[in-house]
Formats: sequence, C-alpha cells, structure tokens
Amino acid sequence: MNVDIVNLEIALNWLKSFIEDCLYSRLRKPSEIEIKSLSFYSSESWLTEFIEKYNPSLEEFVVLLLAIVPHLQPHFFNKLISEFLPEGGDFPEFGGVKGTNHRGILPTGETAQFILAGDDLEKRLEIQKIFNDDHWFAKQKILRLDPVPEGEPIMSGRLVLDPEIVEWLTLGTISKPRFSIDFPAEYIETEMAWDDLVLPPSTFKQIREIEHWIEYNDTLLQDWGMKKKIKPGYRALFYGPPGTGKTLTATLLGKQTGKDVFRIDLSRVVSKYIGETEKNLSRLFDKAENKDWILFFDEADALFGKRTDIRDAHDKYANQEVAYLLQRIENYNGLVILASNQRANIDEAFVRRFQAIIHFPMPGADERYEIWRKTIPEQLEVHLDIDWRQVANRYELSGASILNVTHYCAVEIMAAQSVKLDLKRLETAIQREFIKEGKVV
Repeated sequence: MNVDIVNLEIALNWLKSFIEDCLYSRLRKPSEIEIKSLSFYSSESWLTEFIEKYNPSLEEFVVLLLAIVPHLQPHFFNKLISEFLPEGGDFPEFGGVKGTNHRGILPTGETAQFILAGDDLEKRLEIQKIFNDDHWFAKQKILRLDPVPEGEPIMSGRLVLDPEIVEWLTLGTISKPRFSIDFPAEYIETEMAWDDLVLPPSTFKQIREIEHWIEYNDTLLQDWGMKKKIKPGYRALFYGPPGTGKTLTATLLGKQTGKDVFRIDLSRVVSKYIGETEKNLSRLFDKAENKDWILFFDEADALFGKRTDIRDAHDKYANQEVAYLLQRIENYNGLVILASNQRANIDEAFVRRFQAIIHFPMPGADERYEIWRKTIPEQLEVHLDIDWRQVANRYELSGASILNVTHYCAVEIMAAQSVKLDLKRLETAIQREFIKEGKVV
C-alpha cells in the first residue's frame, strides 16, 4: 500500500466533505459548518512532510488543497457543483475559471473565500491576506494568485501552486530545473574529488574558508545573533586563465557540502535587447531563493567589466542591469561565485563587494607534474622515453589542456589496438593542443 497516495486520498475526501457542507449550508439549509477532524493513515508521507515543515493553519491547508486538486482530479469541482445545481446555472459566488487546456473548473481566490468565509466580509478579507506578498506562501514561492486584467477583482485570479510543490506533493520528488529561456542556468556535477584537483596551497586555503562559511554561517547568524549585522550570503570572485580549475572547484564545493551547483554563463544571459537581461536574471534568482543552491556565474566580464561613460540608452540600461544583478547577489542568502579570466577585467567598484577573491594561476612545473601523474590512466603503458618531470617543465599547459591531451592520446592508442604511450605520440598531442589554443609551436 502506497501511504503517500492513501494520505492524498484522505485529504481530498476531507476537502470534498468540507466543501459539500459549505454548499449545503449556503445553497439549501443555512447551518453552522462543523469542521471534521483529519487523520492521516501514516505520519510519513509527502503531504505530512510538507505539513510538518510549514505547519499551515486550517485556512492555509484548505487553500493548498484547493490549488492541488485540479492536478489530481480534473472533474472535482464540476462534479461537486453539479450535485447541488443539477440543472446547471451561473454560480459566480464560487469563483473559478476555465484554463486554456484544462476543461474543468480551476479554483480562484474567490473560491477560497466562498468556502472559508461565505459572505462574511471580515473573514473574506482575512482570507485575502493569505495571498499577500508578506505571507509565507509568497515568500517561500509556494502558492500565488495569477495576475488578472487591470480593473478586475484581484481575488478572481486562479490559485497557482509552484510546479516544484506540485511535484513534491504528488510524486515525492523535485526535479532539477533544465536550462531554458526562463531558467538560464545549467546544473553541473562531477565524479572527481578534491584529491584530483591540483592547486597552489594559497588557493586551497581560501577555498577552505568558503567551506567554513557554508558549515558555520547558520550558527553565526541565528545562534550568535549576527543576522541583523551582516548580509546572509557569501560572494566570491574566482579569477585566472581558462582551464585552471574554477568551475571544478565550484562543483566540488557543492559535492563536498551537499548543495546543488548551477552554472550561469553571463555571456549568454546578457541580451542586446534593453531590459531583457534583468528579466532573465530575475527568473533565475526567483527560482533559486530558499533552495540553498551555489550559483556559479561564468564569464562575469560580460556584465561586470570596466564601465564606460553613458553615451546612449543601451549604456544606461547596461548599468541598470549591473546594479540589479549586484542587488540580487547581495540579497541572495547562499553562495555566489563569479568567475573571470582576469581580475583586471572586473571593475574595482564591484570587486569591493566580494568577501573572497581567489586566484587560480596557471599551474607551475610542480603542479603540472602532479596533474600529469593523476590524469594518465593506469591502463596505459608509459614508455621509458617519457620523463614526466621533463614534460612538466617543458610544456606550459593548464589542467584542462593536460586532460585534453590525455584524452586524445588514450583514444588514438586504443584505435591503434595498443596500450603503449611513447614520447612521440605525447608530443604530437601536446602540439595539437597548442595549435588549438592558438599558441606558437
């Protein structure tokens, strides 16, 4: 027996009985509505987990159920109303609208008011407060009223439950959002570990400081009473040449601390159309709020580069977009990392906003030796003519480039039905990588 489904059915039957009592009292015989007790089959289900987490009031719980019903029983409201109005007819007091695809009644704020308050004006206004911006429904991005055309009653907007909440309450999971126009970020992960990353000790030391913030920040803000004195989030700038471990470090921070990491390529988000960048970023931060995600903004130069004097409307709006992103970053209560190839590319006015500025330099000879040693698969037989110390000293490559060279060599060796790597093949692969990067061979 699936206790999650059973509990949902119990809740829907309870709601059905409650609405039937309301309809009977208001359409047939006025009477006091008795609220029946609700007992779940199990205390361990998706629905009870939600209740335990948010502790909704009776009114909030009814609104939540009203919003989720169409996702489970499309005919729910039509069937109830037809029982009391078998010959049909208009019933504006009940509220409800028709959707574009959905053919049943979709509940509105007026539906909640009718069921929970009837014609009692004071109670109706109390119910309306559930949909205010300062209510936890709105703050936690759980439930909202759909906007209505100008001049129409606000409460005639349909109840909209966040898709993630619908998925959680019906399937018990929350899927990670996919990259799209509405969500310009991609989830990144790695199977690598800190031992696979080779960085200078000074860089590692600063990364450990970020880990300390992640581990102790909640205690600092809540238990030590620092919430009113410092901003809740943490902002870091990673700078250095491509392939030096900036993205991998962000991903490993997420893996180490159990947090999802989303990469945003600002060069793809910044729009040539005035105001569009702001909209793109707004949707991203709205989605990220209260998720405790790590947001990794790559190609930060695209938005945070050196500012110029305002010459036209595009310059003016570009500065507004930067100011908007800074505001959202500073108000974000999680970890935000911006990445750039060069620190000099970032305006100093922005640099001061970061708590950590971490340099990811090109690996030196010793680091390159370690990277070669850790990257070459143990299945390869390395010829005696290869001295990894000499290779590391002679060829200045980033960690990503060394991985590319290793990848190329391994594939070509397998294609040759061999497992042997000699110096000639290795140097050919290194020269190929240099040409690809536009370096003089």
